[in-house]
Amino acid sequence: MTRPVAWKGRWNVPSQEHMKRVLQSYVDGFNAGDAAAVAALFADDAVIEDPVGTPAIKGREAIDEFYANAVSAGTRLTLDAPVRGSHGDRAAMAFTVEVTGLRIRVIDAMTFDEQGRIARMEAFWGPDDIER
Repeated sequence: MTRPVAWKGRWNVPSQEHMKRVLQSYVDGFNAGDAAAVAALFADDAVIEDPVGTPAIKGREAIDEFYANAVSAGTRLTLDAPVRGSHGDRAAMAFTVEVTGLRIRVIDAMTFDEQGRIARMEAFWGPDDIER
């Protein structure tokens, strides 16, 4: 088993393997209808901007509520390509969100903290990325 944080340069950052595994767990949690599992991937003081340009969701209570609402709506996620890592503390994934009557093409960029939890999530999608 690998450790979630690897030494790289002068600071600790999560390994690519860990970040990719967390993002796969994010998709798997949605598809299993497990909002608590998805929310647990985030640090208590994490910030979510979904989509980028809208008011941020901050903190444990707001994150728990955000994912409870999303999962209860029957949201399903399908990866469009493999999860991508980085040489730092970020990873991203392109995926399709399917929820009643809508399909949304999204790219999520996640920043991780030193404990390997998601500290920031930025979802990139706009009006042209929604199919009805």
